[in-house]
Amino acid sequence: MVTRIAIIGAGVMGKDHAKIVVEDLPGATLQVVCDLDAERARLVADSLGAADASTDALAVIGRRDVDAVIVASPDSTHASLSKACVSAGKYVLCEKPLSQSSAECLDVMETEKTAGRKFILLGFMRRYDRTYTEMRMALNNGTIGRALMMHNFHRNVAIPTSDFTSMMAITNSAPHEFDIVRYVLGSECSSISAFRPRRSDAVVAPVFLVVETDTGQIATIEINNSAGYGYDVRAELVGEKGSVASNDLAYTRTNLNLSSRTRYDSDWRSRYAEAYRCQDQAFLKFVETGQFPELGSNCWDGYCTAVIAEAGVKSLKAGQKVSIELIARPEFYS
Repeated sequence: MVTRIAIIGAGVMGKDHAKIVVEDLPGATLQVVCDLDAERARLVADSLGAADASTDALAVIGRRDVDAVIVASPDSTHASLSKACVSAGKYVLCEKPLSQSSAECLDVMETEKTAGRKFILLGFMRRYDRTYTEMRMALNNGTIGRALMMHNFHRNVAIPTSDFTSMMAITNSAPHEFDIVRYVLGSECSSISAFRPRRSDAVVAPVFLVVETDTGQIATIEINNSAGYGYDVRAELVGEKGSVASNDLAYTRTNLNLSSRTRYDSDWRSRYAEAYRCQDQAFLKFVETGQFPELGSNCWDGYCTAVIAEAGVKSLKAGQKVSIELIARPEFYS
């Protein structure tokens, strides 16, 4: 059977997911592209050969000719649309975050638990990136001994919108780091300390986070949304016997005029293109088999990143370390 997929949100990420469905998911078809902007929805639908375009997300979720949904709409809509998919019995790949509110995440979790099985795969695609899978493998097979620290750098060329703030760097950018720290280390985060330089000419000063885990490790996270020079994400896992560090992914180097030069990408899309493909392929298998992907992140992971981000904002405001208080992990998400 062919799996008919609807895309909700026809912006940058929605269009990229739609292309993956068309080009890289044998056994799936792009059924509907939905966006509040009717012209944009129709443009993406027509360019990729979708069967239909729409502006009504809830109506699309309820359609009989839609088997599964990818939610790539604005962050504030993720929780409500994911709940609607669960209520309709439709599997959903929801771009991160599930919600920036931990309370809203709990509400989605209750909806899914009531349904009796997992429907929501959360789009923390770095779990499918080879950098982090190899780090986790080196830790799990004992190559570097027990994990001691993890260092993470997340730098963007410029802030995405004029109203972007240091608090938003924690709630919007840092969740990828929060999730990958939990994933690689296999630990929950117990406290967070947030800092920013007192002197910076940047519109949004960089944020530096120190996270402690419940198994005694330390993770550092730098979020710099105004780095200026390019998109630059790096990580290093430090163990008792050695470390594993990511390599820069530059395909060429230009040698000219007594100098050597490599280039940076302008955003994340090229760097994580393969991770997105692998994630979307895992989603299709999830839809086809009902078996939650081994590497995938679920609503519990979305809840945890929201709680960490909320604690990080409190720490930045208060200028002190803040405890991360999670509810007991439900057996449903074990």
